Amino acid sequence: MQITLPEEGAMHYDCLIVGSGHGGAQAATSLRQNGFQGSIGLLGEERDPPYERPPLSKDYLLGGKTFDRILIRPAEFWTSRNIDLWLGNEIVKVDAKEKQVLCADGTNFSYGSLVWSAGGRPRRMTCPGHDLQGIHAVRTRSDVDRLVEDLASAERVVVVGGGYIGLEAAAALTKLRKTVTVVEAMNRVLARVAAEPLSRFYEREHRDHGVDIRLETGIESFVGNKGRVTGVLLKDGETLPADIVIVGIGIVPCVEPLTEAGAAGENGLDVDEHCRTSLPDVFAIGDCARVKSTHGLRIESVQNAHDQATAVAKTLCGELTPYSAIPWFWSNQYDLRLQTVGLSAGFDRTVVRGDPNTRSFSIVYLREGAVIALDCINCVRDYVEGRLLVERGARVSPDVLANNSIRLKSLAVA
Repeated sequence: MQITLPEEGAMHYDCLIVGSGHGGAQAATSLRQNGFQGSIGLLGEERDPPYERPPLSKDYLLGGKTFDRILIRPAEFWTSRNIDLWLGNEIVKVDAKEKQVLCADGTNFSYGSLVWSAGGRPRRMTCPGHDLQGIHAVRTRSDVDRLVEDLASAERVVVVGGGYIGLEAAAALTKLRKTVTVVEAMNRVLARVAAEPLSRFYEREHRDHGVDIRLETGIESFVGNKGRVTGVLLKDGETLPADIVIVGIGIVPCVEPLTEAGAAGENGLDVDEHCRTSLPDVFAIGDCARVKSTHGLRIESVQNAHDQATAVAKTLCGELTPYSAIPWFWSNQYDLRLQTVGLSAGFDRTVVRGDPNTRSFSIVYLREGAVIALDCINCVRDYVEGRLLVERGARVSPDVLANNSIRLKSLAVA
């Protein structure tokens, strides 16, 4: 049972973790795995225990997995490891000097070390009609539960945003035989995260599956009737009929309590190679952290949250461990599995290995002649072998990289 304590009687934890997603759950788990003997509190804004997020826009949305199948750990795991779950708690203030946090309901906690893994909230539209019923995000279980309930009586869906979340949702909805339109403000989908060959490939795939993709198209407003969305008015004057709208235009990192307490960072929290913020004994991991080793980028992926959590746990257990993992990511759309390794930001050249028309190929990203990342579509071998090229910053002739008959592992050895 949760209790509310006065400030002078705050519940104390040797390590307090804010955020019950992948990063927070992994931090608590890794602390115990590395022999941490102190008390651990895991605070989550959602009322659900820690669960996997990637299935939300895929298997969970389609009903292929029930909620109990996407739990990160069974309920008894947390009890058996003496990890206290405080669910349904929103942190509104952090006092870094007194080492205390205050929840919206007045509950107060003090800490020895604080691990901030609060993630982010969906970026909202601000145009007229943004608050109509039937406009959804895909970020939490409750988001998807509301969406599924609405889908039962919906036929036409407009997805705002051509990033991974939007495209994965579009792919899932076509399986439910919905009429789907994707609206993207930029001149191609995935423009912020991938090179043009990958964008054009996915545009073609979605169109082949019946998805209407509108590029370089802005939203003027959402149209409604009796408080519920009925359409999307584009800036060119066209109105797209819509029973449901899904908005997937990125996230806003949940960092306000820490920045108000003096933590450095814009669009996230600046952390060093050990994931320490500028505040004493305060770490940040996952979607809200900007690490020097990742060129100051926030990396929104499960792997990133896991690896940062593991590094912080080892550091708190006395083994000073920098975060130095090579980022990786995946996306499932239709029968396509995209696997990405490395960071393509700042690339100045790309090489396509294989033929996109076969639906099995790779894109190699180069910067100043060195391999920095790969996108591999239905091409597990390139993904596994290409990792070594990224780790070593290998310099390989583009002509050689483009030769699909040459194994990447041979180039890594060379």
